[in-house]
Amino acid sequence: MLKRFRVPGRLALKLKEHGVSVVAVLRKAGLPRDLFEQTRVLVSTEELFALWNAVEVVSSDPLMGVKLGIETKTERFHPMAIAALSTQNLVTATEHLARYKKLTAPEEILNKLGKQEFSVAFRWLLAVDAEPHVLTDYCFSWMISLARHGTGTQLNPLRVEYVQQRQNLRVLERSFGCKAVCGAPRNAIIFRASDATTPFVTRNVELLELLAPQFEEQLRQYTEKEEDSFIELVRRAIQDRLTGERPSMDVISETLHMSSRTLQRRLQESGSSFQRVLDEARHQMARYYLSNSVLELNETAYLLGFEDPNSFGRAFRTWEGVPPSDWRETHRTADVN
Repeated sequence: MLKRFRVPGRLALKLKEHGVSVVAVLRKAGLPRDLFEQTRVLVSTEELFALWNAVEVVSSDPLMGVKLGIETKTERFHPMAIAALSTQNLVTATEHLARYKKLTAPEEILNKLGKQEFSVAFRWLLAVDAEPHVLTDYCFSWMISLARHGTGTQLNPLRVEYVQQRQNLRVLERSFGCKAVCGAPRNAIIFRASDATTPFVTRNVELLELLAPQFEEQLRQYTEKEEDSFIELVRRAIQDRLTGERPSMDVISETLHMSSRTLQRRLQESGSSFQRVLDEARHQMARYYLSNSVLELNETAYLLGFEDPNSFGRAFRTWEGVPPSDWRETHRTADVN
């Protein structure tokens, strides 16, 4: 999972358009003055929340989040959003965004289509504190902009739901054009199902076919990287505990602060298994011991958690095709030459 957010440079431009001092916002948030001058603006979840809290304080405008989320020009949308606008409707556009969101931030977009309603919520995966009010409003306003741009209408959501109480509730209702509810289980924006399934006038099959493969390739690389990093994490945990006994799945799952079932599921999703990673961990350590130490074969077998040298020998022949003694001699000879 990515640990940082990419903040679009256009946020600074929009702040200026609404008369908000970018310098004052960055100073209030405790962020570098040249943040938006960087080629890629990357911030942690804590820094992102600090940035949006600062926007609220510096602007002194209870509707600043709503205003910043309004977008009417196609060229100002992110390429991923442009691809979403090229899909069939708001449901498929949101699903598109949810699928590729993991490529840009530690955030999830949750959506659900029912008979009467279509809900969209945003979950900040690494958040400790509650999300800033202004950020919630920004996300809701941006979703409305996407829906209106795609349908070519001035549709309004059915309602917006907030976890926390909001003092400017009536003002928000007028701005969003719908009912606002507090004390909800999550912050979410709700559209009519009929609006969410209205065909997009921006649908562009040719453009989507051009952009989608690029996103899919990035997603494939990201997924492979995530899978490899998790397998490597498990492998290191096993190797750290290969000290005279074979660590069990329960021991490793406890070390990684997850249940055995979760560990097993994640390994399966990565195309592996606990036994396979255990074998790989032992194989790596066996090569290391035989190449870089003067340990006897029975000592190596013990450290790798094998019951006896014969069991180790059989396993090593499976890995390398030769007995461990022959492998060691060959590599010692190669080192000398």
